[in-house]
Amino acid sequence: MGILFVLLIPVVVGVMGGLHWYVWRRVVRDTTMPGTVGRRLGTAVLVAAPVIMLAAFVGSRVGLPFPVVQVLSWPAYLWVAVALYLLLGVLAGEVVRPALTWWLRRRAGRAPLPERNAEPVKVPDDATAPTPLSAPAADIGGEASADLSRRMFAARLVGGAAAAVALGTVGYGTYGVLRGPRVKRVTVPLAKLPRSAHGFRIAVVSDIHLGPILGRGFSERVVEIVNSTQPDLIAVVGDLVDGSVADLGTAVEPISGFRARHGTFFVTGNHEYFSGAEEWKAHVQELGLKLLANQRVELPAFDLAGVNDVTGEDHHDAPDLAAALRDRDPSRTSVLLAHQPVFIDEAVRHGVDLQLSGHTHGGQLWPMNYVAELANPTVAGLERYGDTQLYVSRGAGAWGPPTRVGAPSDVTVVELASLQA
Repeated sequence: MGILFVLLIPVVVGVMGGLHWYVWRRVVRDTTMPGTVGRRLGTAVLVAAPVIMLAAFVGSRVGLPFPVVQVLSWPAYLWVAVALYLLLGVLAGEVVRPALTWWLRRRAGRAPLPERNAEPVKVPDDATAPTPLSAPAADIGGEASADLSRRMFAARLVGGAAAAVALGTVGYGTYGVLRGPRVKRVTVPLAKLPRSAHGFRIAVVSDIHLGPILGRGFSERVVEIVNSTQPDLIAVVGDLVDGSVADLGTAVEPISGFRARHGTFFVTGNHEYFSGAEEWKAHVQELGLKLLANQRVELPAFDLAGVNDVTGEDHHDAPDLAAALRDRDPSRTSVLLAHQPVFIDEAVRHGVDLQLSGHTHGGQLWPMNYVAELANPTVAGLERYGDTQLYVSRGAGAWGPPTRVGAPSDVTVVELASLQA
């Protein structure tokens, strides 16, 4: 483990502990009575879940056996998503709960007093009425108890709603990932593309993230979906794996079944460099993919170039677009495979016509798309930068939680259009 990672552990534990305590306070403490089964069960969940989450994070870094990491990863990463939406629900509840309590209190104040059917007791004129010493105290106690009941009801309603929405959201978002990516189709007009290449289809596959959660079954599903589009060319633009060749060789094996008339091409993503990039670059070629490591190939109608991910700069394997485009005919259309959208500045500078990227996952879990927008020029979709167009796929898989909310996974078929057609 790096020194920075070790130093960050107490900070992460402190922040996680504080956030979980806050969620426990609102969802468990404020909605249950001390000593009840609900209090004990809720407390156990909100203690055990972050412990498992931390164990999975640290375990994958310190070299726990891969089967152990797999067992830990499912509950750990699902809890990441559940905790996010629980926290958002609880924060929203800070507005809803006081308003609901006030409404209940006001409603109780408008309720009619119960009718008294008994005849009033007649007191003799010379008698002194007893002073009702206990009545005010009883009334005060009753009102305090009623107010406590109203606050408990409001807390339970808000806490229950937050838990139900969090579990429902994560459940549906997980189903969407495990079901497999949807096919998205985009037409990109290119001024220099010859008429003969009009309608050329590139299947863009990014961010599959095979690892301790998404395994062989998922990669088989992706291959089936991609092949069903009958592309002319398949572009795998990085983040294929989260783990070593030794651990994931079986899971990755199905990608040898990709089928396209002009072949399948691969460029590295940042997660390849976290997983042993040199081994993976060799392995994908053994599976039949064509590696573009700062290289290009001249197809009949356009040049296809690919660069290493920018993370390679820290591993003596930096991207080099100048090398990839050296000595090419500038009158031909150029299509670039680059994992991260931030590489668009280099693409514009070198006159690339179209860059195909992934990396962002479209934000993956709303509202993380707003965070992704801070670090990427385009989070998802097609945009133009000068004379260069950039298309960013949301990706086929998921990183961390096998869950997507507001950013469905996709395999994109980019259809090139000639302006001369």
